[in-house]
Order: sequence, then C-alpha cells, then structure tokens
Amino acid sequence: MKQTKYTLGIDVGGSYIKAVLMKYGESPALISKRVEKIRKRNPSQVSDDIINALLKQEGLSIDDLAYLASTGEGEMVKRKTGHFYSMTTHAKGAIFLVPEGKTVVDLGALYVRAIKINNEGRVLNYKMTGQCASGSGQFIENISRYLGLAIEEVGDISLSATTPELPSGICAVLAETDVINMVSRGITTPDIIKGIHLSVANRSVRLLSSLKPESPAVLTGGMALNKGMVQAMVETIADSKIDIEVIAPEDAIYAGAIGAALWGGYRYEKLQKEASAVIA
Repeated sequence: MKQTKYTLGIDVGGSYIKAVLMKYGESPALISKRVEKIRKRNPSQVSDDIINALLKQEGLSIDDLAYLASTGEGEMVKRKTGHFYSMTTHAKGAIFLVPEGKTVVDLGALYVRAIKINNEGRVLNYKMTGQCASGSGQFIENISRYLGLAIEEVGDISLSATTPELPSGICAVLAETDVINMVSRGITTPDIIKGIHLSVANRSVRLLSSLKPESPAVLTGGMALNKGMVQAMVETIADSKIDIEVIAPEDAIYAGAIGAALWGGYRYEKLQKEASAVIA
C-alpha cells in the first residue's frame, strides 16, 4: 500500500498570504486551504502560523510533508524546502483549476501578468505591467481606502455604475490625483470605482493582445475574486480585437500556492529518482 504524499504550497503576496495542503501523486488533490491578510503583521510569522494551522487541521506534522514549497516573497517562509518563481506557479495552478486553460492573467497586488501556457501548465511566453503602473490590485485597494470603502465592497459597487469615468494617468500617483479631482467634481462612487476597474482591465487586455492569446484565459490572483474586475475584463475584451473567453475559478486566489505545491511534488519525485539511481 502506497503511503500518501503531502505537499504544502505557500504564496506570500503584497497584501495576502495564501497556502494550500495537497495530496500529491498521479491525481493531485487539494485537501485544505487558508488565506490571511498581512495587515501590519510580520509576514514571516503569519506564514508560519498558516502552515501550523493547515497541518493541525489535518492532524499532520511538518515531517509528514514531502515538500514545503514557497512562491512570491518566499524568503519570508522559514521552513520551506524550496522556492518557485511566481509566474511558473500561477501557470501550474491555473491549469489545475481549469484544465482546458490556454492563457493566464495573474491579477496580483503589485503586477498584472499575461501568460501563455501549454497543456502541462508550463510558461511559453508572457507580458507584465511595471510595478508603479496604475494597473494592480494595490492601486484599487488604495483608491478604495481613499473613498472609505472596504476592498471586499468594491466589486459589487462597481457593478452599479451608470457612467463610469476612467482616470487618465498611467502612473498610479497621477491616477490617484485624477480620482481626487473626480470626487471634487461630484462623480459618484460607483462610477469612479467602475472607471478604476476598467482602467486596470484596459492595461490587462493590452497585455493579452500582445501575446496573441488562445481561449480560454484563466484569471488568477486576488483581483480575480472581484466581481467588478471580472466584469470589466469581459467588457473590455468584448470591445477589443481579441476573441477569448475569460474564466475566474472559485479558488483563483490560491493559484500560486497550488502551483507551488504541485511543482514541489514534481521536484520531490525527481530528487527521489535521482537518489534511487545513485544507490542502484
């Protein structure tokens, strides 16, 4: 009887830390998951607490893990076995969540990345925004805070807009100045929020277009759980020259952590085979 192999993937992002515990083998399965907003806490301690909570929930210890894989700001994870680049983990996680996926749009806190993948979830090509651009989750969170909104509210509020107004600034600082001017001119909060979502969507779709994407495109990252962001992506793609379906899976925020756990399992098996070859 084969012993169950467990891998744990943890994705340390700009605003949230996400972790998953997976059963690894011929048919990998997601066992449990956990996400925590960092706020003003030490990311290293939050990472450790999440790992402990996941293991305790399943009655496991750290020694039961074949591999503990980090991604994102991986230096914050003290007990990791190894680290994987976040673009490769989001690609692998996306294909796990949506096996028919051909393209990935990682809507993260600091960057937006468009990634072409093969049927194994390996990266073929990619494009990404710059960190200071007004095209990221952090930008939406900053605007939400200025307007007195919780980030969890903005998606639904965006959907109630009637005449959205887009900021003109490419730089986040200039775009935030535009928003201040909108408020002074009496533009409604839903119209401001929808305009912000459309601004991010426009930048994301331009990245997609430059890749000559194949359908469907899988949305990953925290913004993929934002209904307003998903709708803005759908509307912007409909107005563009590309014909592509957009899928936002329920576990989109965990894509990086899932991919890390899967790559960790792959590396574990490779190391085991190499060790067996040496012994033989």
